[in-house]
Amino acid sequence: MIKVNIDSIRVSLMSQLRIVVLKDPISGKYLPIFIGPCEAEAIAVKLQNMAPERPLTHDLLRSMVSEMGGEVKHIVVNDLRQDTFYAQIVVEQNGQTRNIDSRPSDAIALAVRLDVSIYVEESVMERAGVMPDEEVTSEIPTDTKEHEAEERLSIFEDFVESLDLDDLEDDEKE
Repeated sequence: MIKVNIDSIRVSLMSQLRIVVLKDPISGKYLPIFIGPCEAEAIAVKLQNMAPERPLTHDLLRSMVSEMGGEVKHIVVNDLRQDTFYAQIVVEQNGQTRNIDSRPSDAIALAVRLDVSIYVEESVMERAGVMPDEEVTSEIPTDTKEHEAEERLSIFEDFVESLDLDDLEDDEKE
């Protein structure tokens, strides 16, 4: 298993989904996992040391595990099947270790509340982890990338040039 840190939570511009980015501090590999907006907020609230007025679902889960005599030891993102990640919450209770199936987002939200380690199985990191350079370069020659960037910027240049700023000045006078 690879011990990871939460690098960031990002917003997908294409949907309502968020992405939690886990990072292996030793290899530098990142593991992006799509999560829902509620789970992203639950993670971010704790990471930013914000105190909600009422306990969130993951606070309730933390309390329940504790009240039942359990202790969360760590969580692990343990599988990836058909582009869906799976996780387990590892709980010790009465001398027994229990692995509780979970969505990674819920397991991570619980882990940040309890300040326990987050792990990723090596096979999952091998299949879905990315190095920062891979994501940026994606094997496109530099001159092609520069040309594509110029084309994208030219769209904005055309838009800005098409604006009639005289109309804007007239609107401000009214």
